[in-house]
Amino acid sequence: MSEPTDIDTDEEEFAEDTLIQAIENQIESDNPPAAKATFNKLTLVGYERDDILNMMAHVLAVEIDALLEEDRAFDSQWYEAALRALPTLPPEKN
Repeated sequence: MSEPTDIDTDEEEFAEDTLIQAIENQIESDNPPAAKATFNKLTLVGYERDDILNMMAHVLAVEIDALLEEDRAFDSQWYEAALRALPTLPPEKN
């Protein structure tokens, strides 16, 4: 197995930063409402902001991977349910 290149690392950082920005936008706009509710819930039980954003970004990434793999529309019902289930992370979708 080869070592990751700087390009791979840069692409991963860009993807992570983009997902986190999307989550921050969802929280700020309260759309979907589950984003802000989840952030508030996890804050109240003691999670750090960065950890919350990373968990929420993971959920978004799972859904994006699934919609690309399955060539379908974004499943907002699944996404909101998965957000509300945090801190339990969803399994990868097939």
